[in-house]
Amino acid sequence: MRFNVKNMIMSISVKCQSGLKPVALRSVTAAMLFAAGIAGAQTYPVKPVRIVAGAAAGAADIGARIIANGITGSLGQQIIIDNRGGGTVPADLVAKAPADGYTLLYASSGMWLAPFLRDNLSYDPVKDFAPVTLATTAPNVLVVHPSVKANSVKELIALLKANPGKLNYAASNIGGAAHLAGELFKSMAGVDIVTVPYKGGGPANLGLISGEVQLMFATSGGVLPFIKAGKVRALAVSTPKPTPLFPELPTIAAAGGLPGYEIRSSNGLLAPAKTPEPIVRRLYQEVVQFMKQPAVQKKFFDEGADALASTPEEFAAVIRSDMAVLGKVIKDAGIREE
Repeated sequence: MRFNVKNMIMSISVKCQSGLKPVALRSVTAAMLFAAGIAGAQTYPVKPVRIVAGAAAGAADIGARIIANGITGSLGQQIIIDNRGGGTVPADLVAKAPADGYTLLYASSGMWLAPFLRDNLSYDPVKDFAPVTLATTAPNVLVVHPSVKANSVKELIALLKANPGKLNYAASNIGGAAHLAGELFKSMAGVDIVTVPYKGGGPANLGLISGEVQLMFATSGGVLPFIKAGKVRALAVSTPKPTPLFPELPTIAAAGGLPGYEIRSSNGLLAPAKTPEPIVRRLYQEVVQFMKQPAVQKKFFDEGADALASTPEEFAAVIRSDMAVLGKVIKDAGIREE
């Protein structure tokens, strides 16, 4: 069945002139628009879908490609990954794209925390996007260089308090999860550690391995090979509960006597605001069916992430929570992007 929304509204307008009240007109029009959205979702997609992501080979890019390859068959159309580098470029592009489900964004928490890091942002992370699913989360891992004389979080805190300002920690990007994990730790533990910013996780890991910095709240996937190789020593994870990704490690909250300490790296799929709700639901359903497969969960597990595929409403709640909690961390620490 095809819905011609324009003709329907014109027909209703004529009826309004004949006595249909404005309130009734608005209600009927909204119903017709919703019906048109359902009709569109029934045929969606009829052409390739583009997912805009950050830099190639990054965590977001890898996740986007796994999902794209996994749902291409069930959607019946090719899904193209469009890498647009770092910063706010991917989000800005998608925020301005047509709300038809053919241009999507795969982004990390940096996208919705950007308003706290810079002025004159070109998009609003809440008003300009429709969350589809929080696809993955991953703990940050507190790791130290082998030369650091601390084998537990409590020992590390004691060492830092005895040597204020003498030890450095790596921030893989300004305002990213690794950076905010460090700032939250500094605040809650009452320690003075010098922040050393790097341009990406790779250079930050190399800085830690070389001894240029002494510790790091590293993304789990990026640091896992170095933990296994014995090049860094892992002390704890940033999640509120122990994670199967690192079953041998305690939480920073418990091991460091820092109740409430929690931070994670998140990646999710979003559409432009006003994308028809039936299309958002279709995309969510395709992703969640794919992510529930044991082989897919293992694939993400091997990348150091937990496969979630939350509902759109749950993803929206995570965004609001991050903006409230981590936004305060950013403000209190005076973090600004250059």
